[in-house]
Amino acid sequence: MRPERTDGTSGGGLLVPMAWMYAEYIADELLRTGDLMEPSTLEYRAGRDALALTIFLSDGGVADALPATRMDELRLLTAYGTAWRRWVCERLDALAAAPAPDGVRRGPDPDLALARVAWRWLEETELLAADLDAIGPAPWESVDVEEDLEWPQDTAQVWTPAWQLGLPLGHLAIHLY
Repeated sequence: MRPERTDGTSGGGLLVPMAWMYAEYIADELLRTGDLMEPSTLEYRAGRDALALTIFLSDGGVADALPATRMDELRLLTAYGTAWRRWVCERLDALAAAPAPDGVRRGPDPDLALARVAWRWLEETELLAADLDAIGPAPWESVDVEEDLEWPQDTAQVWTPAWQLGLPLGHLAIHLY
């Protein structure tokens, strides 16, 4: 879905970032359906922006609903251990270098501009999160059954880029959809 003109003319006019807004809408619906986080939190925003970037950069959404094949693709792109960050940077650079569909340069693409703003926020914003490496023993270490396995009150916390929290949240929302 490419930007549309709002003034009805064939040249000039205001471009509306429909592709980005649609990707953001789909991401928001996935997160709200999963009911994983309050929509007013920074973590929710991180999840929404990470999902919207994934949807937008994987060639946008499909009208009405996401088919099962698209959901599988989104699951794979957001899976733990994937090179999601590198994939996002490569796709943003490729879109910036691509010529306009009709060959006429009209200025910056509003969809790409909003995607870059979201990526900048995800990269530069750090959120305080539990240090999962410090919570318990490594999986290969034995755990005493009698040991209390409750969440420690003095859990170590670390600052982490927003995308590192948003991506798993988005991945879980896709699974729950």
